[in-house]
Amino acid sequence: MEAARPQRTRCAWLVVLLSLLTMSLFPTSAHAAPSPAYQTRAEQLLSILSGPGGEDAYFSTLFLDAVPVDRWRAIAADLRAQHGKPLTLGAVRTDSDTAGQVEIRYERATVGFTLVVAPPSPHLVVGLHIVGARTANDSLDKVMADIAALPGATSFAIAQLTDAGPQWLRSHRADAQMATGSSFKLYVLAELARATAARERRWGEVVPLGPKSFSGRLMRWPDRAPMTLHSLATAMIAESDNSASDTLLYVIGREKVDAMVATTGHADAGKALPILSTAEAFALKMPANAELRRRYEAGSLADRRGLLLDAAARLTADKVDVGSVAEIPTAIDSIEWFASPKDMIGLLDWLRLHGGDALPILAVNPGIPPADAKRWRYLGYKGGSEPGVMAMNLLAQAQDGRWYAVSGSWNNPAARVDEGKFVALMTRAMNVLAGDGR
Repeated sequence: MEAARPQRTRCAWLVVLLSLLTMSLFPTSAHAAPSPAYQTRAEQLLSILSGPGGEDAYFSTLFLDAVPVDRWRAIAADLRAQHGKPLTLGAVRTDSDTAGQVEIRYERATVGFTLVVAPPSPHLVVGLHIVGARTANDSLDKVMADIAALPGATSFAIAQLTDAGPQWLRSHRADAQMATGSSFKLYVLAELARATAARERRWGEVVPLGPKSFSGRLMRWPDRAPMTLHSLATAMIAESDNSASDTLLYVIGREKVDAMVATTGHADAGKALPILSTAEAFALKMPANAELRRRYEAGSLADRRGLLLDAAARLTADKVDVGSVAEIPTAIDSIEWFASPKDMIGLLDWLRLHGGDALPILAVNPGIPPADAKRWRYLGYKGGSEPGVMAMNLLAQAQDGRWYAVSGSWNNPAARVDEGKFVALMTRAMNVLAGDGR
């Protein structure tokens, strides 16, 4: 029930972290012609990426102190596993005699790097940073087909956000109500944005940290530690801290968060409500609470609300055996936070229009690898994961000012899902979209 932590390609970097993109991966602009020394190191990068060996003669001691040879070899092996063999040197663009950007064409992608060499001979490499990858001949249709082929159930949608509402670009079961894990925290953020805009609350308002829940650094903080609403919201979104989200749910009021579900256009609010705290959801999933769970599943909305009040003492984090619910998919079709991709895109569009100071909070963790995220002028993210559940929701502004929203979910009640694979698929979608590859 915490946000998925994307598996990111391990990057090597030192001295600079440039994120420029040329023609394919980097923006077109005036660049100096590569010096002979820089061109030589760019050409040698192909060999260094192709297999072990030669690192001591290529990288400076300063670089290898920060990125030891074994770690570098693991990074290069990761790239080969993802993209196939490195084949040829692509574009080389330099901003000076010692710094620039290099493309390497792999079997299945073109990968961009920033490369920095030391000024004195022999011009050893002091900085290398992966800044982006573009899958060869990729398209949104290919991404959708790969998502649809995943085991279990999937749903996916992309929309351009306009003054006339979302304009749907691609969709796959976009109306399906899916388990979305910690994606529900976007509704908490939206209600907090509404309340602060209406001056009912202030971002700087200090409240005590409420009941602890599982996952997140605030579990270890002192009970009732004073925190601002802004700090709690940032922990809830950027780190998916469950104690932060449960505190805000109770401070703001569950009934107001429930109302936000309807305000943002959820198509089946009856299935989604009431919004559960993370502690309540864990507790209801426990085998020891099977009878309580059956009553919750069979009850009307009013019944569910009443049950949460009547059984509140049994639905706290300290009553939960986490091991009983953390290893296999458990009640993901009934004790969950449900929404379709269209519901989530409606919520993201509401945040685009009314989020105000919530938008920078949403952008702290971009959800996809940093180099890919930097292809966008703005990128906000919140996802969710637990055994059998993975969801990702992204709000993006392109460099030309156009806004998009992308939402995807993967549920499998029979087995854990491959979170890294889903992140890679969603990253591909974002990269194609960033290139206007419709």
